[in-house]
Amino acid sequence: MKGRIMAILSVVLVTVLVNGFIFMTVTRRVGNNFSSASQRKMIDVSKYLPFEEESDLARVDSSLKFEEGDDLPVLDGAAALVPVYASVIDNCYPEGSVTYEGGEFSDDNFYGENFADDSVMQYQNTIRGFDAMVNGSVDLFFTAHPSAEQLQSAAGKGVELEIVTVGLEAFVFFVNSKNPVDGLTADQIRDIYTGEITNWNEVGGPSKLINPLVRIKGSGSQTMMEKFMGKEIVLTHNPMNILGGSIGYSFRYYLSGMVADSGVKMLAVDGVYPDADNIRNGSYPLTASFYVVYRKDNDNKNIKELVEWLLSDEGQRLIEDCGYVALPK
Repeated sequence: MKGRIMAILSVVLVTVLVNGFIFMTVTRRVGNNFSSASQRKMIDVSKYLPFEEESDLARVDSSLKFEEGDDLPVLDGAAALVPVYASVIDNCYPEGSVTYEGGEFSDDNFYGENFADDSVMQYQNTIRGFDAMVNGSVDLFFTAHPSAEQLQSAAGKGVELEIVTVGLEAFVFFVNSKNPVDGLTADQIRDIYTGEITNWNEVGGPSKLINPLVRIKGSGSQTMMEKFMGKEIVLTHNPMNILGGSIGYSFRYYLSGMVADSGVKMLAVDGVYPDADNIRNGSYPLTASFYVVYRKDNDNKNIKELVEWLLSDEGQRLIEDCGYVALPK
């Protein structure tokens, strides 16, 4: 009996020692590294529902007012541009045109939306939403520039697209707010993502591995990143990178406005910080346009009317009020 007790105590002691070792060498280090705040976040679509007083939408005195019974264009877009097209609907569409399966908004599914089939607002995100526009169930899609693969897919279906620039954004890189590095050059970023720079001490930071994060292929930010890199990104992951400090990329307002998180900070690139003034004057080197895209053969006359309004002073003011940057006059 005494021998059995000693054997059990020995097992318990070994287990405690092993767990302690794992905690000190892995769990504790991960908890204290620069990585956790750099993970992707889902947007809270409920904050951007049209015709709701508490929604965080831009409201302008719009001269464009569609009425019930009009052929209302169905709008969809990338996650980063939900505030824009939701604000367009709120300002230009009749109440009751946004509808939900089950009669009310629910956030219990994959993307946090349950817009009904007859709703003028949809939220299928970049990949599914773009395909829906090509297939004809969505009329106007708000997005970063479509990827080469998306354009080829549309062409393969015999669909010609109209792509119209409606506003400016910035493609940004971000790190944990505790990371002492405040800026990188474009070349340093490329070297990080090709594996030539692997430690933050090579760019003025602490001796800590760099954990470069990537986004899903076909998303707006991934398409922009591949354009920035000049090629598709193929990361050779060092398993130890998880213990290092992350770097990620996104669009400015998506990061600073929609999923605002004090735990992350945007980096200056080539010495220029991505604020609205530097985007507007073109000094930030990774200024990016965003677009509305529609099928050229779509015969809904209200699509072009809506696009023209977006390019008007009223529409551009709405884009500014949403937190983005209007086109230069």
